[in-house]
Amino acid sequence: MEETPRSGLIELAVVLRFVDIATDALAQAREEIDALNVYPVPDGDTGTNMFLTVSAARDAIREVVEGGADRDVALAAFGRGALLGARGNSGVILSEMLGAIARRISAAAPGERNAEIMADALHRATEASYAAVGRPVEGTMLTVARAASEAAVALAGDPQVRARDVFTAAARAAREALARTPEQLQILKDAGVVDAGGRGLSVILDAAETALTGRRPVPVANPIGRHAIPIPLTDSLPAGDLSPDGPAYEVMYLLDAAPEALPALRETLDGLGDSLVVVGGEGLWNVHVHVDDVGAAIEAGIEAGRPHRVRVTHFAEQVAARHGAGHERDGRRIVSVAAGPGLAALFEEAGALVVPGGPGRRPSTGQILEAITDCGASEVVVLPNDADSVRVAQIAGQMVENDPALAGRVRVAVIPTQAQVQGLAALAVHEPARSFEQDVLEMTATARHARHGAVTIAARQAMTMAGPCEPGDVLGVIAGDFAVVGRDLDEVATGVLARLLAGGGELVTLVSGAGGDGLAERAAAWVDERHPHVDVVVYDGGQERYPLLLSVE
Repeated sequence: MEETPRSGLIELAVVLRFVDIATDALAQAREEIDALNVYPVPDGDTGTNMFLTVSAARDAIREVVEGGADRDVALAAFGRGALLGARGNSGVILSEMLGAIARRISAAAPGERNAEIMADALHRATEASYAAVGRPVEGTMLTVARAASEAAVALAGDPQVRARDVFTAAARAAREALARTPEQLQILKDAGVVDAGGRGLSVILDAAETALTGRRPVPVANPIGRHAIPIPLTDSLPAGDLSPDGPAYEVMYLLDAAPEALPALRETLDGLGDSLVVVGGEGLWNVHVHVDDVGAAIEAGIEAGRPHRVRVTHFAEQVAARHGAGHERDGRRIVSVAAGPGLAALFEEAGALVVPGGPGRRPSTGQILEAITDCGASEVVVLPNDADSVRVAQIAGQMVENDPALAGRVRVAVIPTQAQVQGLAALAVHEPARSFEQDVLEMTATARHARHGAVTIAARQAMTMAGPCEPGDVLGVIAGDFAVVGRDLDEVATGVLARLLAGGGELVTLVSGAGGDGLAERAAAWVDERHPHVDVVVYDGGQERYPLLLSVE
């Protein structure tokens, strides 16, 4: 794992180690950074936003690496994951910085020294962050980024310097610049705090130093991030902003648009409000702005292209929630991961809050955490409905339980549903009138007793427990294992049904997916003919890669 001065290749293992350390470090510093956030206007959760952004990038790179991707594909996934997972103003800026670094590492030429590559990567990240902000303000994370990159560039010219030395210098310069931010912004000086986004960036650079050296950085003389925060400062300002003249809403959306449409979009949004950030590339952009006219901000996006994943936050509600005013959590909600539009509709009709998922787009910890915290309930049951998403949901639940702002106010139970049909079965017996413990017990027992299977198509040659398969073969899945290999969809589907019904059953649930072409209906007819005493229900799930999902209860 030792990096050499002239290797010209930043190893993927080093990148993975960095993202793990950075995610853990931000998780630990999240509450401290959130508490620092009195400026810029109320992103309100800078530490949480930066943590969720890096967490999304980490989940994205881990997913493709587990699928066998090489370094450059993994780095592209890392940058895109950060962009898609970015939360808040600070998260959007951070996503642009991470994307710039990933692109520079991928573009490294043979023979380039790692120290020069990484110093240039930090320089490009700083340039990208300034370019992303409509009106850059010094004394923020931009200033900290510039100090770090300047220190890195100044050192990298020495042929004996390694990448680890570059990050040690950059991290030290970031900590020193962070300590000076109150001298640059009066609002920070008045509050007795350093800049929140700058503190988050410093944590990330410290993580990079640790990843390359194994050492924990030595803090500067003054304990950064431990300044007293006078509560009267925020309490005395009008609800809805941390500045009396700030806009009332934060608007964020992803935008599919050509690069030529961006100048007009930036000009329009800049005239509507402040804290404008537009980042991205290759036709996909992340837009963030604070405005009073939400409709105009979204219309500007429609004129430029296709906005989606629109999020609007009313700062008055955000501030009130932070101070516990008027937003007591109440009731019970189900948060369910859905692998297709039809499944999402089924879960929503049953009262669940849906998180999109499925193969290739499984939800991040941050997405599930956001669903839990935003649903407003005091009791939340999470149905991950996918074996690979169970641990993600459990981590999200643990984060809620460990959050001082939510401790004692929210109870979270994750039912380890391994399949979409298990989630449907659990939701069918959900009864809000029962006690939380009894409801979770009934839902868990029902999901556990739902024997589940699926039909899919082999994408490559492999050896399964049912024997070898070739691309295009039809595979029957039972409880997560490939139990049937064949050439005909109907034969494999009925083979799976026969095995599931061998142990008896009263209800068969069939969920048709993309490419099913009547498979679910034909399977239902087979059950009616062979097992007339068994009830059958058929749903249009719309899930990809699986023409049929099925369960027997």
